Amino acid sequence: MTAYTTAYRALTSDRALRPDDAAALLAAVRKEYAEELATAVEQDLSGKYRRTATDTDGSFRRKRRAYGASMAVVNRFRFFAASPSPLFPPRQRTRSTS
Repeated sequence: MTAYTTAYRALTSDRALRPDDAAALLAAVRKEYAEELATAVEQDLSGKYRRTATDTDGSFRRKRRAYGASMAVVNRFRFFAASPSPLFPPRQRTRSTS
């Protein structure tokens, strides 16, 4: 049973969820959603960066480099979705230049 189905059944049943069960269920939904999104983006990227007959070696190297950078972002997204703690981006430091 998917996390979506479990969440729907929990929301529509007469029985209330315990807080730890609800947190685990929400984490499962977050992970499943992120995995589906990352897989869809990965499929789109693999089609976009394929070598075509008109590509030169240099243009294909640039495509391959862009694909590698894009996949690094997708894999980082998967990592953050699977982590138990919520994602908080690092704080930006502001410095006075005066």
